[in-house]
Parts: sequence; structure tokens; C-alpha cells
Amino acid sequence: MKVTIIGTGYVGLVNGACFAEKGHHVICADINQNKIDQLNDGQIPIYEPGLAELVHANRQAGRLNFSSDVEAAVQASDIIYIAVGTPMSPTGEADLTYVDGVAETIGKSLNGYKVVVNKSTVPVGTGKRVESIIRQHLGGREASFDVVSNPEFLREGTAIKDCMNMERAVIGAESKQAMQLIRELHEPFNTIIVETNIETAEMIKYASNAFLAMKISFINDISNICERVGANVVDLSYGLGLDSRIGNKFLDAGIGFGGSCFPKDTEALISISKNVGYEFKLIESVITTNKNQPIHFVQKIDTIVGSVAGKKIAVLGLAFKPETDDMRSAPSIPIIRELISRGAEVHAYDPVAIEQAKLVIGTDVVYSDDLLQTVDGCDACVILTEWPQVVKMDLDEVKKRLKQPILIDGRNIFDLAEMEKRQFVYASIGRPDINAYASQIG
Repeated sequence: MKVTIIGTGYVGLVNGACFAEKGHHVICADINQNKIDQLNDGQIPIYEPGLAELVHANRQAGRLNFSSDVEAAVQASDIIYIAVGTPMSPTGEADLTYVDGVAETIGKSLNGYKVVVNKSTVPVGTGKRVESIIRQHLGGREASFDVVSNPEFLREGTAIKDCMNMERAVIGAESKQAMQLIRELHEPFNTIIVETNIETAEMIKYASNAFLAMKISFINDISNICERVGANVVDLSYGLGLDSRIGNKFLDAGIGFGGSCFPKDTEALISISKNVGYEFKLIESVITTNKNQPIHFVQKIDTIVGSVAGKKIAVLGLAFKPETDDMRSAPSIPIIRELISRGAEVHAYDPVAIEQAKLVIGTDVVYSDDLLQTVDGCDACVILTEWPQVVKMDLDEVKKRLKQPILIDGRNIFDLAEMEKRQFVYASIGRPDINAYASQIG
């Protein structure tokens, strides 16, 4: 099939490469000429394992092309995907400015029957909104089209795997013809296809992300109770997750969720609820817990080191999760800002996210892509992202380089008995601390 994807960000580029890998002819279009030039020069503007190789292979095969001529790209394909950003507005609603702009361009460019697919995460009613905008800009021309909702479920860091082995494809459509075309587009993926109306498909994405965010906030609240009663949240999560009705995914206690989806989509779901007169208190609590978790963590750091004021704190990991440079809503941001506001000197390590972090956090941090250099001479070491380099770091060498053997783990990476054996002052989330207070340090 001939497919155009408008928007060469994370969702558009990954889906475009994967559709091409399955044999479809794909044009990834974007009005950002600089981004298109980069892609045509073989440069990938985002960090995602395996993406560069997939893009290169399919460009070589002639199945994947990049263009800034959006109108021509629309006219050259049968299926048009909208994969532009829907950032959170100041009110918490999804900002549909880019979606509206693409719909207008499609309306002006239509030259025959097209299926227009919303891939961006959009609130309920956007399908009808896109249809209306397209019709408004046909300029009296006779042009047939259908609008479909086909939400994405990619996880950063494993996006290629998620797309090539997708658990399900949700297709929301009113037209049998459009439904069949998008079904055929996904047949090479051998996945479960869920057919619904457009509104249900739009809601499935928000409901999925809100439910997963709820599991994270739930286990983080439980971890805070565990710390107060002497329980171990890791063992608790294991026992809890064995219940097949619950499952073991997204039950790892930590410093809160971040990234481009969960924070934005939970806020958007609250806005959707308010717009129809419903108070969604459960998700409001999920958001509150998530916002409080980084502050709880800083308070733990402050207690253990005996006030961070004037102390040099090493932070390991900046991106919101491993295998990405994405800093959107990363827990590291409020944690580092709070440490600095309390008078700490922050030295931060990340293997790929430093440049993105500088744009968000600023220059009040000493950045390094050398882990041991980061911890050298610091009063304490704090783990915020479970990068493989952090998981496998030389603990004995880290201990030698720290002024005091204090390691505060926001991801529960290390075994308690092992850290006690190595004589660390070790604190984690929802587990008993090992010699956790400064007054107990020899």
C-alpha cells in the first residue's frame, strides 16, 4: 500500500519505518525542512535503539522516503496518517493546533479517495473534528475520504519491537471500506485487530495509559507505607503480581512516571471528564501521587545525608527511562531542581540524554557521560534511571570514589543483602534502609 505519515517525530518515524519494513511504500512528511534534510542525510533526530538501521535498510530498498512537500505526499498515497504532537496545554487539555493544521492541508490537497488516520493521541471527538476541518477546506471540490482512529501503543526504548510485534491494533471507523484498508495494512504484523467506532478507539488509548499510570502510583503509595511499617515493596510486588487478575507489569516502585504519554494523557483524561460533567477522582489521585513522589525522594536524600545543603550529590540517569534521550516530564527534573533549591551541588550522568537535559534543567548542573567521573568526590550517589551502565557499574570503585559510601536508589536496582555486605549506606524505595542515617555512618 502507499502510505503517507505526516509528522516525523517519535510516533511517525517509528511507524513509518515499520510499515516500510512490512513491504508498504511510505512517505514520511514534515513541514520542518531541517528535520527532513537530516533524515535524507541519514541522521536520525531521535534516539531509539534499532531505528537508524531500520530507516537505512528501507531507504536503500526504496520503500521509505522523506519529504517536506506535504501536499504532494498526501496526493501520492491512499492512506494518510496524522502523527503530529498533541502537547498538553496550560489547562491540561490536549493542544490540537498541529492536528488541525494537518487536517486543513489534507483538505486542500485531496485528489481522490483517501483514508485519513489519526495516529496522534487525541481526545474523544477529534475524528469528527478532523473530518469537519477537511470538508471546510475542500474548496468546493468533489473528494471522497474517511477518517479513522488508530492509536499507537509504543514504549520508548523498545518501540521497534513493540511495533513489529504489536499486541493489538485498534481501528476505529464508521466506513467498512476504510476499516478494511487499515485492517489490510496491519495484516503483515499478524496481530489481534480490535474494530470499534472512532470514539471508542480514541478512548482506548487514554484508558490504557491512565490504567498503567494508576498501577505505578498505586505501588508508589504502597511503597511509602512499606517504608513506615518495615515491609519490602519488592517482595510485595512479586506476591501481588502473581495474581493473574492483576499481573506483574508496572508494579515496580520508584520515583514516579514520566515521558510523553502518562503525564499528558492522565491530565487530558481529567479534562475530557470535566468537559462532560464527570469528576474523575481516581485519576486525580494518581496524578497527585506522581507529583509528590519525587519530593518524597528528595526528603529521603536530605534525611540520609544530614541536609543536602553544601553537599555534592551525584545523580545517575536523567532520561525518564533507559534507552531513550526523552526528558519530557522526567522525574529527574523536579528532583534535581529541588536538590539545587536546597543548596546541593548536582553532578549528573546520562549516556545519551545530556543535551536534552540541558535544555530543560539548565546549566546549574555539572554534566558528564562518564559515570565514575560523576561520582568522584561526591557526598552521596543517587540513582534516577536504571540504565544498563548503572545496573552493571563497579560498586567497589564507586564506593572508593565517594566521600561517604551513601547510595540512594530510586529504582530498587540492587539486592539489600549484597549492599549490606559491601558496607554501603543504602536506601531504596519501599524497602528497609541499610544504616540509612548520617548519624550511623562510621
